[in-house]
Amino acid sequence: MQGQSNQQAYDRGITIFSPDGRLYQVEYAREAVKRGTASVGLRTPDGVVLAANRQVSSPLMERESVEKIHKADDHVGVASAGHVADARQLVDLARRRAQGEQLRYGQRIGVETLTRAVTDHIQEYTQTGGARPFGVALLVGGIDDGEPKLFETDPSGTDYEWKAAAIGGDRDTIQGYLEEHYREDLDVDAGIELALSALSEAEEEVVDPEDVDVATITTEDESFHSVETDHLESIVAEIDQPEEETDE
Repeated sequence: MQGQSNQQAYDRGITIFSPDGRLYQVEYAREAVKRGTASVGLRTPDGVVLAANRQVSSPLMERESVEKIHKADDHVGVASAGHVADARQLVDLARRRAQGEQLRYGQRIGVETLTRAVTDHIQEYTQTGGARPFGVALLVGGIDDGEPKLFETDPSGTDYEWKAAAIGGDRDTIQGYLEEHYREDLDVDAGIELALSALSEAEEEVVDPEDVDVATITTEDESFHSVETDHLESIVAEIDQPEEETDE
């Protein structure tokens, strides 16, 4: 009984390590990320692609109200997985930090600098009493001095740089697909196709263009752009066509 009581104490206390060096609340926050719909990020020589599954729980819900990809600055986009409200708070923080950099120094904030500011904030909530960790992971993509950059944030406050990454539900399946099919010489359109194919791999069918949100930040203009549904439909048709030919 005493052992069970001690276990519960470590389980509830965000600021207390368990004897085996674990912070259980951070691990639970990672589980919250896994329960969210998937998001994917790809880095190509021409820019960064962010794609997110934004399936709705009811046909009566407006899809546009489900925000999975956000513009943090003109040259930076953010995709999320996990608690949407937590993601919104962190995106707002990123926007304020980017605006502050522009007002104070008259220049765009670096993607890595912005990511580190967000993860520093996340980390504070892993050692503050009376608070809980953020139950969300982010993919932060953008252009730094003409070079595409892609970072992932973790509920522990750690950031990682990636060439291609997945967060959220079915991460292992999607990440495995990316590892198998990713090439460093992809252009942006090929990156979009790979991102949609990876999301389709988890669904075991080609994704509906209405159910995904895609954005790009290209080296050409270093600006965030949402990809229109019409363009996604043409790419999805190309993904679906080989499968139909195989079935024949």
